[in-house]
Amino acid sequence: MNRDAILFHLREAKEELDRTIAEIEKDPEYGYGEFHVAMSHLYLHVNTAWNGRDASAERHRDCVQSDFDAWRNFPTDADLIN
Repeated sequence: MNRDAILFHLREAKEELDRTIAEIEKDPEYGYGEFHVAMSHLYLHVNTAWNGRDASAERHRDCVQSDFDAWRNFPTDADLIN
């Protein structure tokens, strides 16, 4: 398990979640477009934390498009939702 990569992506996700909550709380005009962008960014990092959890530091550092595309997708290898 690549703890450094997982922590990086979970911290990025937390930052996005905190920012999104703050924006929704302060901006009565906050709309679907902003929410869509924020949630896409949040899921990118949460999904990458899970899907890239076993990839080496070198693979994360040298991430190619196929890695990015595979890691950002919603996980299919675990029953994460009951």
